[in-house]
Amino acid sequence: MVVNTKTMSYKIQLEKFEGPLDLLLYLIKKNDIDICDIPIATITAQYMEYITVMKMLNLEVVGDFLVMAATLLQIKSQMLLPPDPLANPPEEQDPRSELVRRLQEYQQFKQVAENLKEKEGFRQNLFGRIVDEEALNQIKEDAQEVFIEASLFDLINAFNTALKKIPETQTYEVDEDQFSIDGQIHAILHRLVESPRISLMDLFSKASCKMEVICTFVGMLELVRLKEIVALQRRAFDDIEIIRNLPHEVVSDG
Repeated sequence: MVVNTKTMSYKIQLEKFEGPLDLLLYLIKKNDIDICDIPIATITAQYMEYITVMKMLNLEVVGDFLVMAATLLQIKSQMLLPPDPLANPPEEQDPRSELVRRLQEYQQFKQVAENLKEKEGFRQNLFGRIVDEEALNQIKEDAQEVFIEASLFDLINAFNTALKKIPETQTYEVDEDQFSIDGQIHAILHRLVESPRISLMDLFSKASCKMEVICTFVGMLELVRLKEIVALQRRAFDDIEIIRNLPHEVVSDG
């Protein structure tokens, strides 16, 4: 699909952008895979699919992901090659071992960072923008579950699923200005005025073509970056719902 460069003039910059190792850990968890026994062919194929989407969306950090993709392809090729009959190493090393070591170390760093974030959490309540408490409480009451914030890869996965649901055989005569990111941003905010929460897949289902899906997704990412909305899930890899952030100040006693 050719994306109109005028419509897609945005270059997406997210403050909290996960990196290549985060994507690998996401895919490992999503596929319920043992980190010490990674099916490289399967993970590489899925990893490349995410890269294709990120390149289409003009994500500026895609270069870092391409480096990891090259590493995965190299490991995959090493595993496909027959053993060298002339070589006689004392013990043949698994080509995946270095990657596994990096992933395990990174997991530990992420856990430490998460623990520190929890200890610093109370400071976020002093000033700034927080989630609309009324809307968030209503969601929790409906599901009787704690919601978690959806990761960027969850959002990309939902976006890719929505794109695949639009048949390639559909043809449209679309004016280049019919869909724009700014227009979709306003449409999303308007819908959030009418409803306290929106299913992301329901938002995509209203689109008539791929260009509208793309503009909707990029508009949603821009609103997340601006902290105008937040994307939530009941549990990891579950359906995503978005709700509006509202200005709210809590004055410190100090």
